[in-house]
Amino acid sequence: MLVQDLLQRGNDSDDAVYSQLGALTYLGLRVAAENGRRRLYARGIRRGARVAVFSRNRAEYIAAAMAVASLGAVLVPVNFQLTERETAAILKDADCHCCLTDRALDLSAALDRENFAPVVQLSLADLIEPTTLPPPPPLPKEFGPDEPCAIFYGSSPDGTLRGSVLSHRNLVMNAIDVQQTVLLQRTENVLCALPVYQPLGWVCGVLCALYVGAAVSILETFTPQKIVDVTRAMQVTVIVAAPSALPYVTKLAEPADLKSLRFSLVVGRGLPPEAEDAFRQKFGVGVALGYGLTEAAVVTLSPPEVSCGGSVGQAIPDVRIRVAGANELPVSHGEIGELWVQGPNVMHGYWRQGEASAAALRDGWLHTGDMARLNKEGCVYLMGRRGAYIESLGEEIAPREIERLVLSYPGIREAAVVDVPDPQRGEAGCCFYTVEKDGIVEEKALKKYLQKRLALFKMPRDFREMAEMPRQEDGRIDTARLLAAPLPFGAKPSAVGSGGRI
Repeated sequence: MLVQDLLQRGNDSDDAVYSQLGALTYLGLRVAAENGRRRLYARGIRRGARVAVFSRNRAEYIAAAMAVASLGAVLVPVNFQLTERETAAILKDADCHCCLTDRALDLSAALDRENFAPVVQLSLADLIEPTTLPPPPPLPKEFGPDEPCAIFYGSSPDGTLRGSVLSHRNLVMNAIDVQQTVLLQRTENVLCALPVYQPLGWVCGVLCALYVGAAVSILETFTPQKIVDVTRAMQVTVIVAAPSALPYVTKLAEPADLKSLRFSLVVGRGLPPEAEDAFRQKFGVGVALGYGLTEAAVVTLSPPEVSCGGSVGQAIPDVRIRVAGANELPVSHGEIGELWVQGPNVMHGYWRQGEASAAALRDGWLHTGDMARLNKEGCVYLMGRRGAYIESLGEEIAPREIERLVLSYPGIREAAVVDVPDPQRGEAGCCFYTVEKDGIVEEKALKKYLQKRLALFKMPRDFREMAEMPRQEDGRIDTARLLAAPLPFGAKPSAVGSGGRI
């Protein structure tokens, strides 16, 4: 089965998507996708071409993604929070010359700096409008489910771009395996409160619902209050959300607001047991907890009726997991090691990065870089990352990317970005830096410089100028000593010495 075939699984007259456009039936969604398919083909999009989509969650996004897939082209979802610089870098890396957008983007200067040819922008809203263009020819018979379907971009530990290539089989099988765990029904109204530019949101919030012919309520913005309001107004039966959202939903909603709800599907990097228990007790419904990553979408998931107690569930059907020690041999139950994954959900590799692909995919296993332990029942408990990332509001941030930009600012000698706890984001970055001899760096100007080049979610929460960086014996910056006196959340920089010498 190919991704676009999921559109055929719903009844013509059944609602497929609820969005800012209103209700769109399965027939309407298929027609919208066909309109987009014809326009893209007329623009020269063919098998294997990469087509970017820069947009918030919208019904048009779903139709456009299906149009791209139906031509055998490869979707490149772009985080709509990224700056022009970051967006242009992805377009160049993926060799995308067509970008579908929900608004006009001023990319010319950024593309010039990347020395990349101009990119044609097409409006998502215009793409799905009725057209008299002739239909494209069908895909050749040899086009199968192992063909690339999408490239999902993130950052490597060293802060460089890295695109995970997922095939039609990867995405469809992942949706089927998630469905077999949570048992969605055709009568569901699934609220997608995760960004669809991430594979977790695309699979759990959209593809799973389409697979059973259910409806998707899709939100452009998904604040906790919005989740509560839409659930109440639209009689949502399943909420798909990030772990960080659930405690706020519990706090804001009354039981009557969520009376239509059957369960919540929460995927990411785990949920504190007390937050899971509070949701279950207040609303009397289950929580399906899972873990996933860009390279493999959903890996583990618990049935909604099972309390996880701090774990992220067991491996979903068709997926095998292993916890391996430093010698790359399986460790005993309860011991900590690196989590490995094997199954039809695992990516084909990183886009045009053979060395990185070979390092991540070894002996048939995806080496995730996540540290975990298994209990005797096969439940996975995440214990941190082997690589250096900051997890903020469901986004994975590579400190090295920020450090390189800070070092490019005139007068900066050294920089280190480390993660600190944050009550709202989960984690946030704190930027420590030193300046050149007799140099002066104005923090306000440094922030303005970074804001033009970094997505807002990547911006460090705090900045601290240091006289010297503390060092380990091997000469590396000692981040533990940097955080020995952490900056209090919400404190004024001057109250803790930022802007002065420490």
